[in-house]
Amino acid sequence: MPGTYKTGAVRPGDADPVSSAFDTKVAVVLRDDLAGWQALNVTAFLVSGITAATPELIGEPYADADGTAYLPMLGQPVMVFAGDAAVVRAAHGRALGRGLRIAVFTADLFATGNDADNRAAVAKVGRDDLDLVGIAVHGPRNAVDKIVKGARMHP
Repeated sequence: MPGTYKTGAVRPGDADPVSSAFDTKVAVVLRDDLAGWQALNVTAFLVSGITAATPELIGEPYADADGTAYLPMLGQPVMVFAGDAAVVRAAHGRALGRGLRIAVFTADLFATGNDADNRAAVAKVGRDDLDLVGIAVHGPRNAVDKIVKGARMHP
């Protein structure tokens, strides 16, 4: 398949043949200076926001050949991108400008320990002053592609 490695992985800059099979797209844009554990943690939190807001994205439960039941997961891929702080901020602005709901993760959330403190940390800062380390968005594929413009596939 053009644009993929033998493993099917999308090369940076290539079209995404997997998510292009869907009318919508889930994308996470992370600041590129995060430690590995931070990037994974932020991605998990952000995707949980998308999942909570759009439960219709959740597929059916899984089961192995022995009948062991497993939880359902998102039924479409999540594309994870990276960029500097300006790229994340621009994606944030474009998503809001298109009227799409987004999940945000700010640097302040690394110092909190629970959901109430997380919400309080975001609530005390104006939209334009948020120290964004990541956002997640779900929407029409073409709109999301424009929102993540300037970001690259996360390594």
